[in-house]
Amino acid sequence: MSDEISNAEIARCHRAARAALLAERNAEGFWPGELSTSALSTATAVCALASVSKNSALIHNGLRYLAEHQNSDGGWGDTPKSRSNISTTMLTRAAFHIAGAADEYRRCLDRANDHVQRAGGIAAVRARYGKDKTFAVPILMTCALAGLADWSEVDALPFELACVPTRFFAALRLPVVSYALPALIAIGQARFAKRPPRNLLARAMRSASVEKSLRVLEAIQPSSGGFLEATPLTSFVTMALAACGRAEHPVARKAVEFLMNSVRPDGSWPIDSNLSCWLTTLTVNALDGDLAATTPGSAGILPAERERAASDAADGRSGISCASLSHSAGRMPALPRTITRDWILSCQFREVHPYTNAAPGGWGWTHLPGSVPDADDTAGALLALSRLPLNDASRDAAQRGVRWLLDLQNSDGGWPTFCRGWTNLPFDRSGADLTAHVIRALAAWRRPVAAVSDRRSSAGQDPAVRDRRYSEAVDHAIAAGFGYLAREQRADGSWLPLWFGNEHVAGDENPVYGTARVLLAYEALGLNDDAAARRGRAWLLAAQNDNDGWGGAKGAPSSVEETALAVSALCGCSDGKTAVRRGLHWLAAQLEAGALGEPSPIGFYFAKLWYFEKLYPLIFTAEAFRLAAAGEATNKTDARKPMTG
Repeated sequence: MSDEISNAEIARCHRAARAALLAERNAEGFWPGELSTSALSTATAVCALASVSKNSALIHNGLRYLAEHQNSDGGWGDTPKSRSNISTTMLTRAAFHIAGAADEYRRCLDRANDHVQRAGGIAAVRARYGKDKTFAVPILMTCALAGLADWSEVDALPFELACVPTRFFAALRLPVVSYALPALIAIGQARFAKRPPRNLLARAMRSASVEKSLRVLEAIQPSSGGFLEATPLTSFVTMALAACGRAEHPVARKAVEFLMNSVRPDGSWPIDSNLSCWLTTLTVNALDGDLAATTPGSAGILPAERERAASDAADGRSGISCASLSHSAGRMPALPRTITRDWILSCQFREVHPYTNAAPGGWGWTHLPGSVPDADDTAGALLALSRLPLNDASRDAAQRGVRWLLDLQNSDGGWPTFCRGWTNLPFDRSGADLTAHVIRALAAWRRPVAAVSDRRSSAGQDPAVRDRRYSEAVDHAIAAGFGYLAREQRADGSWLPLWFGNEHVAGDENPVYGTARVLLAYEALGLNDDAAARRGRAWLLAAQNDNDGWGGAKGAPSSVEETALAVSALCGCSDGKTAVRRGLHWLAAQLEAGALGEPSPIGFYFAKLWYFEKLYPLIFTAEAFRLAAAGEATNKTDARKPMTG
């Protein structure tokens, strides 16, 4: 494929991608996005509703969706684009049994049984998750409820530990990750009810903890009823309570209400309600705060897209294409950037979080009540605020956010997702992509946060001393973060992310995503010539596919998301110019073909559940073409960017 792409084409693609992305903003100034439907979520929701005998229509529609989306090998994947996996297949198979529809769907189940047998059944589930019981135990509990496994296969969970003050959780080294406390309580109690321990002392201790741990469960349930806004976790809690004879418990009733409110028209459920905060901050950062709505002319729309939009309109279709979304953007009301800024500010947590006991100051992935503050979303929010008009509220919010991140840093120098010190299980450990994101956020807010503290200094406190100490703390945290990144770099020069993967790469890894995101941190601090950065770029350049795009690694199918991420990471480096233009040429061809509407399942949700998000291709592509069109190949940084009000 030719690597020639003109500056005019780059500018045109930038306008088209930007207009398409702006068209997705709602009237409240944020981007709700749309997560993929999920066979796994649908199966767990069906199981939960059937366990409490609620709404046969939703159960029927869910089963129909599952039957219609069975893969040719007899199994199910997490999304309609995903390969079959043992976890989703076993849960889906259980749904037909728990709903009493095994005979009606016998042919479907026969194929599923064959797939489970070939995949290794219960042993394969245990092998997939290793010592992490966060998801293995709920799967096996569901199979036990369906009569497809014995309760002896379900590991006991120490639900009594939920009664211990949360400040001691990290030291307890629980067998589930920090966000799975509801599962620990509810499933632990279900296992206890179905198979109590023989040890009389253990039995008495757990019996005495039942009511108290249930009160903890009730206290941490969000007002929406959905734990983490996640269908699977909420469903597991519901069916576990039903198994204990507590189908009418207030937690179960609220959980069922959440499930009934979150079903989609086709009878399916998504993996989570939405990623509104994450998507909004990603978008603001991708567009560098340029959120002004424009009415695009024909110069901003690719020819094939214009023709496709006209054809779709004639046929009554409304698929995602640059032309159709560009025209939609032209019809959107003009929204000042301050609306988006104020919405982001409204998402910051101002009180101690009841779920993780996190201090005030962080952001979560959604504005909905089931969200939990985390490092990645807090970093994204801080970067977005630095690119939007500043006022006292945003400066104060940034000060709280920076302090929150400084307090979250692990002793290894990296940043975890939710809680400091939870290093026992994979999704609680420090992550390279999280750490790189936090480094960029801290660098962006060094001076503005210090300026706020000038006006709010305590009587008798020397502002210069205080500001110096603050700067030293930030610099120390950044240096420790880079130390962590240097140690985490693999021998081949790449880094792995925590919350993203690729089914076409060994071990479901996605070193292209991880390396691209880490390289941005080195660039933000002017460290492109650092030895680790040079090795990372060399690996990323070598990972480019022969068709000029990138996948999760060399040889994996190229995707819009991964190609755009790689291009963005290489734009600021002189040694990547040729690869960047080749990648832009590939992206332009995807724009021409309407591929912005074909997201790839590269997202890892909790417990390695795959998802794709409609806006990821738009966001990452808009960022890549913005960087190229703006000519920021040599001067783009987060740390030295002027701050304007």
